[in-house]
Amino acid sequence: MSDSQGSLVPLLKWMNKVPGGAMLIPLVLGSILGTFAPAALDIGSFTTALFKDSAMPLIALLIFATGTQVTLRTSGPVLATTGVVLLGKSIIPGLLIIALAMVTGPEGVLGISIMAMLAAATNANGGLWLALTGQYGRTKDRGAYIAGAINDGPFFALLFIGASGLGQIPFLTLVAAIIPFLLGVLVGNLDSQWRELLTPVPAIVIPFFAFALGTGINLADVARGGLSGVLLGVAITLVTGGLVYLGYRFLLRRGKESGIGFAAGTASGNAVATPAIIAAADPSFLSYAGTATTQVAASVLVTALLAPLVTTWVLRRAGAAPAEAERAEIAEQHKADSGSATDGPDQEETRS
Repeated sequence: MSDSQGSLVPLLKWMNKVPGGAMLIPLVLGSILGTFAPAALDIGSFTTALFKDSAMPLIALLIFATGTQVTLRTSGPVLATTGVVLLGKSIIPGLLIIALAMVTGPEGVLGISIMAMLAAATNANGGLWLALTGQYGRTKDRGAYIAGAINDGPFFALLFIGASGLGQIPFLTLVAAIIPFLLGVLVGNLDSQWRELLTPVPAIVIPFFAFALGTGINLADVARGGLSGVLLGVAITLVTGGLVYLGYRFLLRRGKESGIGFAAGTASGNAVATPAIIAAADPSFLSYAGTATTQVAASVLVTALLAPLVTTWVLRRAGAAPAEAERAEIAEQHKADSGSATDGPDQEETRS
């Protein structure tokens, strides 16, 4: 039996009933397949290309498409939003964790070392941020993915732990991460038709790159992280997401839409490698590296599950619908542009 729209099985409708479901469900399915049947994804050709190796190119396409939606009029808000995300997601959490270390030492609390806290808390899952802001946010929110290009990896963790000289991100790496976005901005401002063409890209690519990202999450590592890893993930979503929420509410003054800030309360998959990098920079942390790695792996999955739920709950509780509001704004702008385009010499002559 088909639904009212002709679907034999309304898979998309079911997915959208889950907060962040277009990202979350493929992510979980990918992690299950990647853990229990990884060889199925290595048969080659288009199967491997789409379902295992597509995350980076598809995220790059999403970043380019996001750039096309940023006009000169909205570039200021994008930069302001990026600054708030970096402040709440990386800088303030890093300072708070170092302050805690002054009291507890490198052991941390509840079996979670300072190394694990820094590795997981000072970076964000840029793909999940783009997915959530694509579904619930505005262009200026999606444009703030630039924060993820800056805080991804061990840079902030090494900086706060006192080994910043070893944690420098190569300049070309940072440039390469930003170029697709800048090119998108250029193309979108030169040709509004390209902006319109790429508007539906988020809805198309998010489920596919989410599945590919999930294949890199090993559920065995998540299990080894145990309760302490789960607690770390919950703390990351509530504390770092909460800090970005406060920035949205009191610095950006987004009102009901401030719940988008909780979408930053995630840990990047790249954070799993950060404990080993810290231990290489400072051997005194070597004894913590193994446990920290499993805890961070657990926090990556926990935050990927929890952040969409919290973001959606806070937005709905506040009665916010930023994506719908933005679509209405875009429609009004297109209507105004069409009106001005048809308002040619004949109309001017008629009015005169």
